[in-house]
Amino acid sequence: MTTDSALRNDIARNYIGGHWVSSNTTGTSYSPATGEPLGEYYEADIDQVREAIRIAHDTFATHSWRRDRHLRAKVLAEMADRIEAATDELAMLLARENGKVLPEAGFELSLTPSKLRYYAAQALTDTGRGGRARDGVYSMLLSEPIGVAGVIVPWNSPVVLSVRSFAPALAAGCTVVMKMAAQTALVNTRLAELLAECPSLPDGVINIFTESESDGAKLLVSSPEVNAVSYTGSTVVGRQIMADGGATLKRLSLELGGKTPMIVFDDADIEAAVGTIVAGVTTFSGQFCMTGSRVLVQRTVADRVRDALVDALEHVVVGPGDHESSGMGPMIDTASRDRLEALIAQHVDTAEVLVRGGRPDDPALAKGAYFRPALLAVDDVNSPLVQRELFGPVATFEVFDTEDDAIRMANATEYGLAASVWTRDGARGLRMAENLDAGTVWTNGWAVVVDQFEEGGYKQSGLGRLNGHRALEEFQEYKHVVQVI
Repeated sequence: MTTDSALRNDIARNYIGGHWVSSNTTGTSYSPATGEPLGEYYEADIDQVREAIRIAHDTFATHSWRRDRHLRAKVLAEMADRIEAATDELAMLLARENGKVLPEAGFELSLTPSKLRYYAAQALTDTGRGGRARDGVYSMLLSEPIGVAGVIVPWNSPVVLSVRSFAPALAAGCTVVMKMAAQTALVNTRLAELLAECPSLPDGVINIFTESESDGAKLLVSSPEVNAVSYTGSTVVGRQIMADGGATLKRLSLELGGKTPMIVFDDADIEAAVGTIVAGVTTFSGQFCMTGSRVLVQRTVADRVRDALVDALEHVVVGPGDHESSGMGPMIDTASRDRLEALIAQHVDTAEVLVRGGRPDDPALAKGAYFRPALLAVDDVNSPLVQRELFGPVATFEVFDTEDDAIRMANATEYGLAASVWTRDGARGLRMAENLDAGTVWTNGWAVVVDQFEEGGYKQSGLGRLNGHRALEEFQEYKHVVQVI
């Protein structure tokens, strides 16, 4: 059942309790660029997930991991070193299995080692406090790890999004059981292999499994032996996790959907704004919670920005992720492409098509999950094209007149993950940041992530925070110790 290798008969396996584990069910990973199989993997069964939870629970209860902050810091630093050394290999694997172009794969991986090193340092940081409450009474407030952390990772950025959740959990002293998506099974296994190679990592501290359905993920949410769950994904699933986790009063950290408005004022650097907006629409083929899916432009420069965007989006080179000439890769699979195609067809009569997008004409790309970027002008903020997260390379183009109009329109959806404001007026940038309902507001930028500062969503875009010290607190309890003398 177990050996020292991640592969058996060239089939990728799951990492549970320090061993590589196979199962009775296999799946196939396909290239989103060609539809051809890339490799096979073992689907974790529900008993294996249950065993992973038991092992993580027992390890937390009996191992020194929860109290040995120096060991935790050492392991996180080793993880950073191994992932950094494998950057080129992982980038190519991401490009082939996930579909993102090589520069984007490199961008994802560039965010990863620094997060691990940041939390290695956080593991050594004492955040408790103490004081004399009154004569003869002394109080201490101590932080302790909450227990077993369940981590549920999406396929769109599997390396950085897994690290973003499990690194603070490990730094806090938790043990981890992590479900990863089957669409990136080969990336998952290589990541698990790199982590398993860390010489200081105790068996049972981190357990990683791949599944194409959600039975294992549901068990992480329902199990009383899992004390916290960190989930990145859709708002619909996040709501269900919150409802199901309530049965055990589970600690939840949820980063959910988004409809990032890219707001361009008439004093902006238009050339810089347009270049960034194109990246905001096409990065990861628009399959990104912070995709710049709404372009809001002040009327006095609307024609200029629209014409520049149309030209730039029509010239995006679509192709396989591992081709250097590709500017945007395929979507993750043909089912996702077909879903997006149907959604646009259902509502396109409420919009003016500026860039049609859709399937490319090139017959060489016919077998892949390609969808060219699209831009749709919309007047009604209540249009489903504005209100729904499309999760693909499609943006709406909306026009506003005043600063107040921009704020009202930007805040008109149920989402509040991020926003981007383009203006040379520093005071306006601060006013917009103050009034936008978003967990992150960039001025004259987009997708700038800083490890030591928190990110997360307002409204239906999430619960809790990741990155920064707050992410550590998502996996901690506070204990008040009182001594009377």
